Amino acid sequence: MRLFNTALQRLEELEAGEVVDIYTCGITPYDSTHIGHAAIFLTFDILQRRLRSLGHQTRLVRNVTDIDDDLLTKADQLGIDYQDLVASEVAKLRADLASLNVLPSWSEPMATAAVPEIIEIAGGLLSDGYAYEVEGTVFFDVTTWDEFGSFSGYSEQQMLTFAAERGGFPDDARKRNPLDFILWQAAAPGEPTWDSPWGPGRPGWHIECSALIKKEFGDTIDIHGGGSDLIFPHHECELAQSTAAFSKPFVKIWMHQAMVQMDGEKMSKSLGNMDFVSDLVKEFDPRAIRIAITQHHYRNSWEWHRDLPNGAILRLASWEGSIGGSLDESLREKVGLALDDDLNTPKVFALIDEAAASGIDVSDAAELIGIPLN
Repeated sequence: MRLFNTALQRLEELEAGEVVDIYTCGITPYDSTHIGHAAIFLTFDILQRRLRSLGHQTRLVRNVTDIDDDLLTKADQLGIDYQDLVASEVAKLRADLASLNVLPSWSEPMATAAVPEIIEIAGGLLSDGYAYEVEGTVFFDVTTWDEFGSFSGYSEQQMLTFAAERGGFPDDARKRNPLDFILWQAAAPGEPTWDSPWGPGRPGWHIECSALIKKEFGDTIDIHGGGSDLIFPHHECELAQSTAAFSKPFVKIWMHQAMVQMDGEKMSKSLGNMDFVSDLVKEFDPRAIRIAITQHHYRNSWEWHRDLPNGAILRLASWEGSIGGSLDESLREKVGLALDDDLNTPKVFALIDEAAASGIDVSDAAELIGIPLN
């Protein structure tokens, strides 16, 4: 299997043992699962299914960011405890993914479950000179990491722009460098806090995933992924602090899902241009929604609109019409080879369409990409 490694900007052979460890960044649970989220989870679902069909075991960990500025703000707006909001939204997420036939995760840890590990990592980075503390907040000093910025390949100005847009607060006067990022955040009035050597506070965003990966898997994992909007700052910062803290290779292959657009903009909670899975499954066969999403290659950005599920229903009907037709044992092999080529789902769909039109039963091939036929 060849996958596109974001870190090296090229296709690479996946060198893995019997068990393949995968970590994908999950949700901040203050709103429901939209199509952009679903695209990420379906990409890694198809990846798992293919690896399992090749005889591997897979261990996919998808975290829940259960402490975050946006989450706390939403809970305050609703007048409920943030933990109740987390529980409610995580339950909705699991129901949404089940409706789309997504395989269960091996583990779904909460970020706050790793607070002791987070404090340990932050303390180690301080001791080793990679971090500094100001008034109870611990920052990673990016000038101590010569390779900072090489993962994303962005210019300093691009990084500053994205940091400002994505919670990096480059204008924070406490920082030595605008791109320095928080490992441990000093307590603010009314926020949940944990005790630390630097006083009460809560974890920074990026260190949560580093600590959870260390806790769940150890120092090095096979595949790490998420949406392409996480390349910077989240994954750039995560890679820097993890490599500095663990002194070992962190990730073999980084995978990133391109953004799904709606109304000409990236689908996002901040813009409010979203279609939610929980609403769509009331209107369409969930298999059609899965087809509408996964027919696009995961590295290509595309536009979501309500005509896509309608078209997918027609495709699904064609596939189901092939049931009981002639058998072609080479179809599953061809589909598998397409998936081995960086999850080339557009080719997969073309192969299945052609076979169904020729009267070949495509049930087995469709099952390989998680679409059971009745």
